[in-house]
Amino acid sequence: MPALKILVIPGSIRTGSHNARLAAAAAYQFAQAGADVTRISLGDFPLPIYDGDLHTKSGVPKHAVNLKRMMSAHHGILIVTPEYNSSVPALVKNTIDWVTRVQDAHEIRGQVFRERAFAIAAASESRLGGTRSLAALRLILSACHATVIPNQLALSFAADAYDDMDRLKHPGDIEALNALVRQLIDFSQRMM
Repeated sequence: MPALKILVIPGSIRTGSHNARLAAAAAYQFAQAGADVTRISLGDFPLPIYDGDLHTKSGVPKHAVNLKRMMSAHHGILIVTPEYNSSVPALVKNTIDWVTRVQDAHEIRGQVFRERAFAIAAASESRLGGTRSLAALRLILSACHATVIPNQLALSFAADAYDDMDRLKHPGDIEALNALVRQLIDFSQRMM
């Protein structure tokens, strides 16, 4: 069996983002569990706001094609999203909108979402930890026919959640992250 490959996508490109820190902590845990992990920045895949006229006129941007191929090369994907106004930020939604438009030969539209397992997480300084953005992201991914694992992580009070090594420090948060890691690995292996 090939090595299990997990892609970690932080949904924020802001310097010092709590979600980028959570993505880094998750990537570390996936590596500790034996997965081959790739963590990217959506800043390396800049995309215009999705516009059907632009799509018709110019086709799918190369960064969307490259990101879709990166996703295709992994068995499981973790998306760590901030919460903006009780939902996912435009960066995350726009990225998904463009990637669903990439269709290689002999594929159905959105096939990359159908063939791998997804996990979702959020970090916020609030008590709710981004739970509303997770509900919105789960709905978006489900509409793409993605298998989204039941476990999710909503990290509350994220400003105080990390130790000096940028790893989670509270036992409940650590256990929630480990449960998410184990479940995404399990679902991904079953879908290989």
